[in-house]
Amino acid sequence: MPTKHDKITPEKLEKYRKLTSKALETVKLEVIKGKEKEAGEIISMAENYVSDAGYFEKQGDFVNAFAALNYAHGWLDSGVRLGIFSVKDSRLFTVK
Repeated sequence: MPTKHDKITPEKLEKYRKLTSKALETVKLEVIKGKEKEAGEIISMAENYVSDAGYFEKQGDFVNAFAALNYAHGWLDSGVRLGIFSVKDSRLFTVK
């Protein structure tokens, strides 16, 4: 029998879109000096995945939209862990 945990709801998608958008805006303000090139690549990839999420959502494909948001956030989180962005917000990132 299906449960509420086996579907990507519009509400869940919106929650993660907001979370990832906030993370994206946060890292843009916290680039480590000398890491601008790497930061630009990560930000670009994350923005592309957020854009993909919007496309998938418009197609009614919430599963791939959710996956794209998670990929976007993963790129940002890896930049934090690699010391490309200087953030300490453990609600948005896996910080050391």
